[in-house]
Amino acid sequence: MAGENNNQAVRSYQKQFKELLQAVYQKQAYFSEFFGGGLEALDGVTHNKTAFSIKTSDIPVVIGTEYNKDANVGFGTGTGKSSRFGERQEIIYTDTDVPYTWEWTYHEGIDRHTVNNDFQATIADRSELQAQAKVQMFDNKGGLFISQNADQAMTLADLSSDAVLKLFNDLNEAYTNMEAIGTKMAWVKPALYNAIVDHPITTTAKRSGANVDTNNILQFKDFAIKKVPETKFQDGEYAYTSIVGVGKQFTGINTARTIESEDFDGVAFQGAGKAGEFILPANKKAVIKVTDGAAGE
Repeated sequence: MAGENNNQAVRSYQKQFKELLQAVYQKQAYFSEFFGGGLEALDGVTHNKTAFSIKTSDIPVVIGTEYNKDANVGFGTGTGKSSRFGERQEIIYTDTDVPYTWEWTYHEGIDRHTVNNDFQATIADRSELQAQAKVQMFDNKGGLFISQNADQAMTLADLSSDAVLKLFNDLNEAYTNMEAIGTKMAWVKPALYNAIVDHPITTTAKRSGANVDTNNILQFKDFAIKKVPETKFQDGEYAYTSIVGVGKQFTGINTARTIESEDFDGVAFQGAGKAGEFILPANKKAVIKVTDGAAGE
């Protein structure tokens, strides 16, 4: 973003803002692992409804029981109308359009007479701060998306050691039975996080990774544990659990620019874009939320 734009009516910062969004997202988005660890960002978008298309196939993999050696399968009377490999399953991929579902904007002014700072440095600073603000917005939307798309909810009666242990045993059993492949992760409220760190089974005698001194734990009952602020959850929720990378979060940047203002000696710093989240229907079964059982009662 270096260089003067005093003699330019409009200057685009879309590419730079895209890079800032992606960099900040990787560092500050609490639910980034759910969405594959990154924000898919496009600059200069013109399509106002569809973000992108993906190819999906809802046909399950068919595993044959054995190779058929019958004399009339593939040979003899079965020539041309049978196969020793079993029934042939046709693989067809479907194009699925993924739409934008929400929008974001910003609109600021930088007056050369009052800014009291280097002009380009100010634009760089504001771009960074706007990127941070938008990533927080993405994260809030991401938490709501996870909550709304959870396939099931488990309740936690209280934060007692027995209740917490039962919850994670039930979660572990659920993911084992669904034969989920991948890293299991739990995003938890601070109160539940502390209950896990302080749990009696997290002892050095059991080679636990909990560190009470730093109030830190990386894994519990086969789940990677991440502490998340309460404000990122919906009312009455304790945690979200999922296989890492089951969703996608994206944004399209329509504009990120400075434009000379007629109302003051400076520029308007403006940005606008669309965003959304996506998860394959088949992946929703790998998403479970934990709710407050006492609140439900």
